[in-house]
Amino acid sequence: MRNTIYRITEKEMKSDHRHELKTNELAEWLGNLPEWTKENLVTIIAVVAVVVVAGAIYGWRLYSRNVLLVQEEAEFTNLLNQISGGKMQILQGQEAQGRDWSFLLLQPANNLQTFAKKTSHKRMAAMALIKRAEALRAELHYGSVEAQYLASQTNLAKASYTEALEKCPTIPSLAATARFGLGLCEEELGNFGQARQMYQDIAGNSDFENTLAAIQAKRRLETMADYQQNIVFKPAPKVPESMTQTIPTGTDQLPNIIPPFNIYRPLEFDMLTESNELDKAKLPVDANVPGK
Repeated sequence: MRNTIYRITEKEMKSDHRHELKTNELAEWLGNLPEWTKENLVTIIAVVAVVVVAGAIYGWRLYSRNVLLVQEEAEFTNLLNQISGGKMQILQGQEAQGRDWSFLLLQPANNLQTFAKKTSHKRMAAMALIKRAEALRAELHYGSVEAQYLASQTNLAKASYTEALEKCPTIPSLAATARFGLGLCEEELGNFGQARQMYQDIAGNSDFENTLAAIQAKRRLETMADYQQNIVFKPAPKVPESMTQTIPTGTDQLPNIIPPFNIYRPLEFDMLTESNELDKAKLPVDANVPGK
């Protein structure tokens, strides 16, 4: 028992001694600090300056990167708006003047390719390449093109989709979208077997399960057969001449002429005979008689 107590006391004494020694060393170091600082002042200033400069450079690079990212996002958004505006102009040109303005999508498509090359943001570059491919395909859909031009532009779209896939192969949403675009290109080139295989690969890939492209691929597999045959519209029915004759412009002939009923004209209530008779019945007898 005495030996145990002695050992405990000895350990406590050693611990106290070590603590006392450390305290003395700290006091001695603090006492010598002013003198050490004077002797190493130049070194201390140099080290502090290096740390400050390194921190400033890192902060500036981080700030510049964020500013550049914001600028690139704004530029990318502007390019997408150019495509949307181009589509509206194409539709207006077709509707108002019957002209083919599908070429308006080519310049925004080229701008998207340039943007994808200069940006260091891989995700944004992949998105730009995908949108470029979509613009190239849209130009074909809005216009009337020859088979050779269709194949050439579709191959450019395929190359753009492929490059986008190479930039972000591990991002499911972008990878699935690029693969789906490649399937659409094969389908537009008439390679329906290859397109079907691509859609099946997308739909069966568990990594793409929650992506929009996977849903589109499944839907495309269900309706793909409808697009493998050419659609031919029936000619419009001919309108009988009796339904297209015009009313004479002479005012003296108007009371004796009843315009023909046109089946292509929207039905109006005053076109019915019963409604005319009803209106006449309600009209006062002396309504149009001049006052005396």
